[in-house]
Amino acid sequence: MEPLARHHSVFFLIMRRMRTPLIMLITIMAISVLGLTLVPGVDDDGKVTYLSFFHALYFMSYTATTIGFGEVPYSFSDQQRLWVTISIYMSVIGWAYTLGSVFNLLSDRSLRQAISMQRFVRAVRRLREPFYLVAGYGETGRLICQALDRKGVRAVVLEIDDNKVGEIDLHSYALDVPAICADAGNPETLKYAGLTHPHCAGVVALTNDDQTNLALAISARLLAPKVPAVCRAEHRATSANMASFGTRHIINPFERFSETLALALHAPNASQLMGWLTGLPGTCFERRRDPPRGHWIICGHGRFGRWMVDAMDAEAVPVTIIDIEPKGDGVHRWVQGDGTGKDALTEAGVTTASGIVCGTSSDVDNLSIAVTARELNPGLFVILRQNHYDNRALFDAFESDITVVPSRIIAHECLAILSTPLLAPFLAEVRTRDEDWCGAHLERLTTRLGWTVPEIRSERINLSRAPALYRRLMRGETVTLSMLLRSPVDRSVALHCEVLFLDRDDDDHLLMPAANTPIRAGDELLLAGTAAALNDFRLIVGNEHTLNYVLTGEDLPGGWIWERLARSKARASLPAPANGRPKSNGSYLP
Repeated sequence: MEPLARHHSVFFLIMRRMRTPLIMLITIMAISVLGLTLVPGVDDDGKVTYLSFFHALYFMSYTATTIGFGEVPYSFSDQQRLWVTISIYMSVIGWAYTLGSVFNLLSDRSLRQAISMQRFVRAVRRLREPFYLVAGYGETGRLICQALDRKGVRAVVLEIDDNKVGEIDLHSYALDVPAICADAGNPETLKYAGLTHPHCAGVVALTNDDQTNLALAISARLLAPKVPAVCRAEHRATSANMASFGTRHIINPFERFSETLALALHAPNASQLMGWLTGLPGTCFERRRDPPRGHWIICGHGRFGRWMVDAMDAEAVPVTIIDIEPKGDGVHRWVQGDGTGKDALTEAGVTTASGIVCGTSSDVDNLSIAVTARELNPGLFVILRQNHYDNRALFDAFESDITVVPSRIIAHECLAILSTPLLAPFLAEVRTRDEDWCGAHLERLTTRLGWTVPEIRSERINLSRAPALYRRLMRGETVTLSMLLRSPVDRSVALHCEVLFLDRDDDDHLLMPAANTPIRAGDELLLAGTAAALNDFRLIVGNEHTLNYVLTGEDLPGGWIWERLARSKARASLPAPANGRPKSNGSYLP
């Protein structure tokens, strides 16, 4: 970070901008002092005398700054007063020019940027806890920062829009969020923002420019290959480019929803199970009706519309496309229009259609399409695209079957990847299971935990995360899931959580492991349940006294005094042999 401090030194920037006025002031002062030493004066006795450099400098110092003090060391002669008058006017001109330069400098954008950058770099350098580097503070970036703040995790923000950077202070985060207005695609800026910082836990590229996200992904891969990067990409070419150099997590919100829709069309139970597990924790998940497999209408053939068409084609669902500029690909039926009027919808067959996708880039047009389509066909399954999160009040007022909010899709997946890395392989395994399996586990889990979206956490069984359980396992003890998932208050009551996935270093992964599955040192468990239950689980695996009670039902004595009393009581309960003699430590020898 030292090169940054030198490059963005506010002091040297000010000195460069103030070089001319300062040289002018120094020159005026030098001429005034020199002239004052050369002009003759008279002392109290009427003798000719000259001021020394010290007295001349002293006099000009308080005179040129308009302080005024008097004539020293003697009253000046007319020649000296004339020279002082000239010097005063020269200094006034010099100070006026200097003050004008100062005001121009204070209003200079480069200086303000340099001051902000220096303050930002200093704040990042002082971080001594894990933080995430978030590039882009739009709707998705704001959701990510708010979620991280609720979890007590720091965030550092890069945003190209100065107005959005100013909004950060208005959101009242519990933790300070260092932010700077800068280009996130610049590798040097990324280094200044903490990409190579030892406490950087991850990078999240959320800008609305695919090229910037691509540049950030490349920089993260080369400068910090061990730091996980989650990158947004809205074009297929960008996704392929990111994947080509090993970007770990690439999120295209439209692709993700198309996968969800395709899954809902052929495996409704799997879709419901994944929706329940990946929703916003604490909210009530409402079972929606499953998307029908009849004829569908898609309004808008942009990025989102093309993904929807691909999802329908993959499931062999007939589609009619409404677009301003029909492509006429020879495979689908096309209707020219924007879908907001009855004519285009009627021509597309809305009265007999099973579902409609309102997928244009305009929220107003999408709402208009949805309202008109529902009037023509009240039983229509409506998928509504919401482009701007701020319009949620309007979309909440219209009861669509599914509302697609790209910012929320990206935010939820980013948080799942960053906070619970084990969730992604678990969901990938769920997609491979059949409908009966998903339906059975959905029924079992919701019966046990309810329809409220559970908290999802992963716990690694190692010495740092689960010291109590790890030590027992290393001593050769056998502990199963059913033995461990007990309340630390009453071990006869099961914890209100479930183990969804068990990951082992030897690639022996278990999906929905059985209750009698033994736990091994190094296992990582993916758990779903209430926040209180997951906190209890962490206490159980980390605290020896709590773990002993859960496994045996016995309370270990706590504290030095109680442990001494317990040992004394145990020794006193031992029977003494008839011909034994006591040892000094209280035991008996035959």
